[in-house]
Amino acid sequence: MRTIALLGQPNSGKSTVFNALTGSRQHVGNWPGKTVEKSQGSFTYEGETYEVVDLPGSYGLSGNSDEEIITTEYIRSNQADLTLVLVDASQLERSMFMMAEFAMLGKPAILVLNMMDVVKNQGKTINETIIENNLNIPVLPFVAANGKEYDKLKNLIKSEINNPHIPSNAPDVSSVTAEGEQGIQEKSRIKYEWISNVLEGAQNQTSKKYVMTKFDRALTTKFWGKILCFLIVLVGFLVAMIVMSPFMSIAQMIPAYLGGPIAKLMDLWNVNPWLASVFSALIPNTLYFCISMASFVFGVNLVFGFLEEVGFLARAAYQFDNILSKIGLQGKAVCPLLMGFGCTIGGASGTRVMDNWGQRMLAMAVVWSVPCASIWTIIPIIASSVFSPVEVILICVGILCFVFVMMWIVSGIFGRFLSPKGSMGGMIMELPPIHKPHWGHIFKEAILKAWDIFKRALVTVFLVSIIFWVFLFSVDGKVESSLMYKVGTFIEPVTKFFGMSWRTFMGFVASAFAKEAVLGVLNAVYVGQNSLMDATFNAGSVATDTGVLTTAMGSMMSKAEALALIVAVTFNVPCVMALNTTFKESHSFKWTAIVACFYIGTALVLAAVVYHVGMLF
Repeated sequence: MRTIALLGQPNSGKSTVFNALTGSRQHVGNWPGKTVEKSQGSFTYEGETYEVVDLPGSYGLSGNSDEEIITTEYIRSNQADLTLVLVDASQLERSMFMMAEFAMLGKPAILVLNMMDVVKNQGKTINETIIENNLNIPVLPFVAANGKEYDKLKNLIKSEINNPHIPSNAPDVSSVTAEGEQGIQEKSRIKYEWISNVLEGAQNQTSKKYVMTKFDRALTTKFWGKILCFLIVLVGFLVAMIVMSPFMSIAQMIPAYLGGPIAKLMDLWNVNPWLASVFSALIPNTLYFCISMASFVFGVNLVFGFLEEVGFLARAAYQFDNILSKIGLQGKAVCPLLMGFGCTIGGASGTRVMDNWGQRMLAMAVVWSVPCASIWTIIPIIASSVFSPVEVILICVGILCFVFVMMWIVSGIFGRFLSPKGSMGGMIMELPPIHKPHWGHIFKEAILKAWDIFKRALVTVFLVSIIFWVFLFSVDGKVESSLMYKVGTFIEPVTKFFGMSWRTFMGFVASAFAKEAVLGVLNAVYVGQNSLMDATFNAGSVATDTGVLTTAMGSMMSKAEALALIVAVTFNVPCVMALNTTFKESHSFKWTAIVACFYIGTALVLAAVVYHVGMLF
């Protein structure tokens, strides 16, 4: 099997080319011993199978970041038979810096001029023959989002594998004797002079120079640009919700319409009640959870794909980069963070726009601290059971303010490991022009990612659901017959230190499965209606009388305990589906587990602090 390496800066189109070439025949993990993503896949063309390695996106090959070190070592190791160097043709001078550094390594290559459609819209033409002659390697004008262009790419790959070309022209930095920053600057000057020579006469402006529209200028203004970007992301989230709603509705029908008939069939066959409940409720609900998760991923990636395709994400990154850099994140993280207020699954999935794995994992960890929409339906109900309306409002405002403190804490703790200073990519130097999207490519990518999440989620969600099922099951449906009750009452002396009785602790545990299950579980343990299983797994369909629930909690729960429960539920792990999405997006069980343990521990500590301080008053 011949190996093809993909090399390029972030946003050069590497991921698009990788997905288009490999489709579902790909696997993603981390490079051994490094928190850097490793993507590999394969494709077959005219009877030959090729392995594709998507090298970490970086801005060069001479730095000290993990991405650059891994990429340089891989190319030097001769593991790749051919390297595709992708550059953004609409910003050719800046993008060619990667080619300048690669040429110095003396390895077989094809230069791929991506985004030629944008070049055309800019009123430019590029003479690839001139560049080809100057480099002595094939140069391919290309549009990665256009599926019709991949046959010529594959044909060129096959040709170059059999008859490879190595760049005969490379920057000569051997004369540089200065060290440190001065030496780096001198080498960069030589490389940019080399780029100018390679591109001399290759670019022409055929029509009027591109001029920013009023809308584009508004997007890049200092104050109103941020407001406009925020509103666009908000609208994008609403569109994503609308897109995924039909799929969610279909998914909800699975446990509703399959559960009853399967239960009757199991009863007719005299199947053990626990095993019968697995087939009649657990499996249908697992399908419901996984389809729901895939629906979120599809909707979010459809919206993000569009926003990235037209050039909006670059502007959002420009607007918020200075703010988010203070917590170790790039400006691109603004969209996932805002999406997190609607759904943590969407926020975690949206981190795919980040430039590297460390930034992506850090963004997901921070997104977890953002309370999703479900939280804001739970807090007022719990709070209103013991607090006045004014106090309820103050609690909500206090929680919202502490969210930003939590984001700062999370980024401070995990940032030093996931995104240390000096590892972040450079600031966006030139904004791409707003251009028309390739809808076929956007839909294809969204479907591919949703299907990938669905397949990978089935096993994980089922196993986690089994664990909860064991703790919640009771033959007679009574709370007191469940293992959860027995464990909860046994460890109540410990949970009381954190401000929670066995009842509220059950609500806290349920919040780790699904935030929607909290009220149902509290209703089961305080009012005695419904079983714990129904309350947890059928949270969307089990009715809860909030009036009766608040009255029951108000008579048995102190203000300090209510506040402890609110804090614990809010800052606990988001839900099992968000947990699974983070694992599938990060490809790291280790870091997903670390972040999960951190949030569980932090939620309990915060609950203890709030409870004991509250008891003083």
